[in-house]
Amino acid sequence: MREQYPEIEPYRTQRLSVDDIHNLYIEECGNPDGLPVVFLHGGPGAGISAYHRRFFDPKRYRIVLFDQRGAGKSTPNAELRNNTTWHLVADIEAIRQHLGIEQWVVFGGSWGSTLALAYAQTHPERTMALVLRGIFLGRPDELRWFNEMSGGASWIFPERWAHYLAHIPSEERDNLIEAYWRRLDSEDEAVRLAAAQAWGYWEGGSTTLLHDPNEPGNFEDPQLSLNLARAEAHYFRHGVFLEPDQLLRGVERIRHIPATIVQGRYDIICPMRSAYDLAQAWPEADFHVVLAGHSAADPAIVDALVNATDALADRLD
Repeated sequence: MREQYPEIEPYRTQRLSVDDIHNLYIEECGNPDGLPVVFLHGGPGAGISAYHRRFFDPKRYRIVLFDQRGAGKSTPNAELRNNTTWHLVADIEAIRQHLGIEQWVVFGGSWGSTLALAYAQTHPERTMALVLRGIFLGRPDELRWFNEMSGGASWIFPERWAHYLAHIPSEERDNLIEAYWRRLDSEDEAVRLAAAQAWGYWEGGSTTLLHDPNEPGNFEDPQLSLNLARAEAHYFRHGVFLEPDQLLRGVERIRHIPATIVQGRYDIICPMRSAYDLAQAWPEADFHVVLAGHSAADPAIVDALVNATDALADRLD
């Protein structure tokens, strides 16, 4: 099994103002003359982490990472004005132009896979290749699966679901995303934080194949949990600003682009059906189903992703 490349530090960090509100944090790692790749983080609202740099050979790749609007080190923190899928697609293109990159590899997992597909379908001429993990197409059934009473994820992790559900009174449970949003958008900071932590406990603890129902999850930090929950609820209540099946219909625009799809068979957050549907629409893509959950840190997913980026460097560099 392949492991991630060793830890590295950015050789350059900078900020880019993309409108009157938002200022993006950008970092570059690896080889300044290497094969350009942009890393698109999950969430929305989660931000980048140091381990995200490590899916790429630093001797062969120019690795570009950035915090999306309102996330991580981008400012204003947790800002949702002018924050939609299409604002983020425009930001990716603005970063490419700012850095003077002609074409690049686009790498994204979970929400990052959604954004990668939306960007590539909008700018196919700028997309050299795609590496996608934990596929999320933003369809209504996917949103219901993990966040609503009519979904199925509650049957897999009932202990965590009980905690998520208990935060909302029974009379509001017909639309849990909206019920959470009302609390996440409250003027009362304590109400906002309590809702964010309940949201983060449900999602953050449901990512890995080896699951401990008593672990607190990945979003214990109050500010991170608030950023993530507010951004996700904002996007989810708007159908992630996509028409149903829009990204599947748009595959025709990118079928000529080399692509690898990596999917954990037991991914509960972004279940297998979405990756399967994407692969059916895109038979030219390399489709790898591995023994893993949702987390990019699951060993089988790390192995598949590092192999994919190495193979792309062999092919494109």
